[in-house]
Amino acid sequence: MNSGSFVAIVTPFHDDLTINHDRFAELLEWHIEQGTDGIVVLGTTGEAPTISTEEKLRLFEQAVAVVNGRVPVIAGTGSNDTMQTLALSHQASALGVDGLLLVSPYYNRSNDAGLIQHFTTIADHVDLPIILYNVPGRTGQSLPIEVVRTLSHHERIIGIKEASGNLSYAARVAAATADDFLLFSGNDDVVLPVLSLGGSGVISVAANVIPGVMSKMVHAYLAGDVKTATHLQLEYLDLIDSLFIENNPIPVKELMNMMGLEVGGYRLPLYPMSGQNKSILNDIHRRYFQ
Repeated sequence: MNSGSFVAIVTPFHDDLTINHDRFAELLEWHIEQGTDGIVVLGTTGEAPTISTEEKLRLFEQAVAVVNGRVPVIAGTGSNDTMQTLALSHQASALGVDGLLLVSPYYNRSNDAGLIQHFTTIADHVDLPIILYNVPGRTGQSLPIEVVRTLSHHERIIGIKEASGNLSYAARVAAATADDFLLFSGNDDVVLPVLSLGGSGVISVAANVIPGVMSKMVHAYLAGDVKTATHLQLEYLDLIDSLFIENNPIPVKELMNMMGLEVGGYRLPLYPMSGQNKSILNDIHRRYFQ
């Protein structure tokens, strides 16, 4: 779980918006075949807020069974309720996941001491490696650097998914933490800049549609082939940008459906994208996949 391209995998649905477990299994196999280095189940892209606890546990269990140790399975168990997060993390651990992704608390945002207590409560009671998830565009609060520094000293808090898009913040995280603290880009458009700061890889939305490209990009850079990595980052920049013309995961699911991956729609309040934006995705599909 130290480096590479980890997919923040979508949750596929049937037409009635029940989870399509057959398609989920097929996507897991496809990612392993394409060189994806890890699977993050029920992050933002997996629509975690509208997935029930029972559904979450079934997805974690299925991912563990299908992947069968071939790559790490990371469970998104974070919420703005510390005790709820702890309970779900315990349940995910019992199902055999390899690690946890914990988003910073949202809505009832805390002070620095509360943030530290939130994450250490989980880390003290669940024997799994933990990746912090900083995504202020969703939570309304960026994890303060001193909080990250303090948390990085906990033996089970091993890294951070940095999804602010602020390279100055990423640099300060890198400077404040030890060399073995993992820094994953949470933004596909700045994977190489984050890697250049000592980053370990990416937890990626784009890997849902170009898993092989994202894996090749990261591993090329880590192997010292900066030219190849830079070429891929820039070549796929328009595709990456198109995945955020509306709220994630609406565009990525639309593009996956255009590709024939049949992941279905999304639960309210997410809603089908506008015709104008669908035309943009059609152009992207023709450009990159036809």
